[in-house]
Amino acid sequence: MADLRHEKLAKVLVHYSLSIKPGDKLLIEGADIAAPLIREVYREAVRAGAHVTTDITLPGLREIELRESSDEQLTHVSELDKFWTEYFDATLTIWSEQNTRALSGIDPERIARRREARAGLFKRGLERMAKGEHRWCGTLFPTHAYAQDAGMSLSDYEKFVFDAGMLDQEDPVAAWRKVHQEQQRIADFLAQHDEIHIIAPDTDIIYHVGGRKWVNCAGTENFPDGEVFTGPIENSVNGSVRFSYPAVYDGHQVEDVRLTFREGKVVENQAGRGLDFLNAMLDTDAGARFLGEVAFGLNYNIKGFTGETLFDEKIGGTMHMALGASFPETGAANESGIHWDMVCDLREGKVYADGELCYEHGKFLI
Repeated sequence: MADLRHEKLAKVLVHYSLSIKPGDKLLIEGADIAAPLIREVYREAVRAGAHVTTDITLPGLREIELRESSDEQLTHVSELDKFWTEYFDATLTIWSEQNTRALSGIDPERIARRREARAGLFKRGLERMAKGEHRWCGTLFPTHAYAQDAGMSLSDYEKFVFDAGMLDQEDPVAAWRKVHQEQQRIADFLAQHDEIHIIAPDTDIIYHVGGRKWVNCAGTENFPDGEVFTGPIENSVNGSVRFSYPAVYDGHQVEDVRLTFREGKVVENQAGRGLDFLNAMLDTDAGARFLGEVAFGLNYNIKGFTGETLFDEKIGGTMHMALGASFPETGAANESGIHWDMVCDLREGKVYADGELCYEHGKFLI
């Protein structure tokens, strides 16, 4: 028997997040463990008139690819991947790991090399999204691995995931439209300012965003969602930041990350754990030491760290910064094979916009 929560989520994803219309070419990608959700999204998309393709993976395949490929195989980009990047009107990515640390034993330089080789595909995908040619949404199917990372039972974690998406409400779409209205006020305020100055424990950093677009994320970019973001002027970032929560990327957890920026570039970096991986990612390519995204987390239904970036970057009362590729829709232009979000708690911090205090104790004052 189908889980009614999967049916409800499928309707939200198809009709609200991705706005599927008759004739749309939709790709659903995820692992086999996510079959219950994939099945319901597939059903709902077919009913909506979409032409649906699925890309179902198995546990361990990426580990084999990264561990055993030759250099030529590691950097190969298939013609099919290039075709798929251009072909689909919409893509739903369902993260569904059975082992979130499966890549922890892989040489970080091999991960960086693979990401560098696929940077062109990543760039083209972002360009199509910015032009409105392609709609993408990422969501998560709860597994024991995610629940264990969060320190929860699977049933408690499932409730956390679905409540974060407001699927416990009678009309989740109406709830997300209300979030959009509330967040648009913040995005509009930030768009009227240039210099953003953030002060928090072990953090004092300034960046400029004049002329950049602040994007309101209310369930259409990720699900669940709850943030506003932009791309900073590339050479404008100066100061230091200590990320309060562990930074998780490609199965690696790097703790107590501290970065110092000068004219946009990371010039000093430290980590309490995982420094080798951090160094390898920073050296992926020329754009990896610059910020591609700055954002504020505004989902106050997500109250604590779980080890999964989809949720952690949305925690109400936080900000996050992403090393690497920017989103062209913001007007930013940094290019890289990585996009690594790192989260900083601002509940003991302050934010100034052009010298005006606009944020304190984890909330905007406007």
